[in-house]
Amino acid sequence: MRLSDLYPPKPPKPHEPLKPAQSARAGATGHAPARARRVFLLSATAAAAAVAAGLAPRLVRPARAADSRHGSAPEHFEVAYSDAEWRKRLTPGQYEILRREGTERPYSSPLNDEHRAGTFACAGCAQPLFSSRTKFDSHTGWPSFWTPLDKAVGTHRDTTFGMVRTEVHCSRCGGHLGHVFDDGPKPTGLRYCMNGLAMTFHPQAA
Repeated sequence: MRLSDLYPPKPPKPHEPLKPAQSARAGATGHAPARARRVFLLSATAAAAAVAAGLAPRLVRPARAADSRHGSAPEHFEVAYSDAEWRKRLTPGQYEILRREGTERPYSSPLNDEHRAGTFACAGCAQPLFSSRTKFDSHTGWPSFWTPLDKAVGTHRDTTFGMVRTEVHCSRCGGHLGHVFDDGPKPTGLRYCMNGLAMTFHPQAA
């Protein structure tokens, strides 16, 4: 047993104001940290909600091997290069998205406004991913489709930021493309929300 347990300090009387030293200690160790914690938690919650809704760019997570999906069984892709080789083959923006799972700013890609007939392909390996016939305006600022081409993409469970989402990647090279949500139009009801920098567009021949 401590001495302080036998002789605890007496609390100040109701009418007795705190001494300057006591007031300073209370401000340094009491309300200020609590307010800071509340502000931090509110900011973090708002940021996570914006990311989940697809309304804000995601933070770029640390580099990871494209064939290792967040602790799940490794995937083996037909097209595979070292990290150094991917850096040589891609622009800095493409690399951040395809190989580091970043997200471009909304309304920054010309492909969001691409309405010609044609095919959207992976910028990393040129595999065809989406037909222009399935593209629609989701009003989110990112190219969106209600279905991919057959066997063109793969998915995995994404639990970053304390949320559960479905990540979408190219089935040929593993490059990150975006996420798929269940708020799309008929007939699938899905919204494949893709990064324009992760794709290239090939117009249909006249």
